[in-house]
Amino acid sequence: MSSPTLSQKLTAEAIGTAILVFIGAGSVPLTLFLTGKNPFGSAELSTISFCFAFAIFAAVYSVGHISGCHINPAVTVALWATRKVDSTTAVSYIGAQLVGALVGAALTLVVLSGNHPETLGLGAVSVNANAGNLIGFLAEVIGTGILVFTVFGSAVDGRAPAGFAGLIIGFIVYGIIILVGPITGAALNPARQIGPEILSGVIGATTHFDQLWVYIAGPIVGGLGGAFLYEFVGHHATATVPGAAVAEAAHADA
Repeated sequence: MSSPTLSQKLTAEAIGTAILVFIGAGSVPLTLFLTGKNPFGSAELSTISFCFAFAIFAAVYSVGHISGCHINPAVTVALWATRKVDSTTAVSYIGAQLVGALVGAALTLVVLSGNHPETLGLGAVSVNANAGNLIGFLAEVIGTGILVFTVFGSAVDGRAPAGFAGLIIGFIVYGIIILVGPITGAALNPARQIGPEILSGVIGATTHFDQLWVYIAGPIVGGLGGAFLYEFVGHHATATVPGAAVAEAAHADA
């Protein structure tokens, strides 16, 4: 069987990221729409967390065997830094992820049309005012570090049990959102924040471009930390997966 072409991989990355942003980030304004003026509590946060988990399940098991399903620039940068993808692939993947994030936000806009998306927003998050940007940055570093450590251990390392990466990654994202969500919204992914934020600005919704550095620098720093920590723990025995196939390894024969 021939390997997927670069264009197929990039399309898969865009689709996977669009799924994540539409179902995951899109669940934020839809939850606000359903709850109205009622207090936003743990039940609503859990609903959003499950949406992200299910979106990751869908993305990993539908396009993971094509592109590796990074769907996150922080994951791609971590794989590049640990020499599991080359520079050209990394840059191309990040571009595809940003396009996919914009598409996902646009799909959210379509669904919300007629119900004041400019008020509800498109899923971009913001830092808790009581925490501040520095704490928000650290929260994104910690959350993304745990995520990328888990990605390396469950999908990149060829010794991991086959076929479970999607479930493991999806559920660790659920857990991270429960803890980090009240502080930053737990973006854990620059593309997931950038797409909805840009489109929110276009439609006149509230934006927080002054906080965007938190959602870019935090996940990238955290992702690098998680990746190199796993490289140390794994004694550099992680498998080099062609094309940076994060989820593809999970579909390999046991």
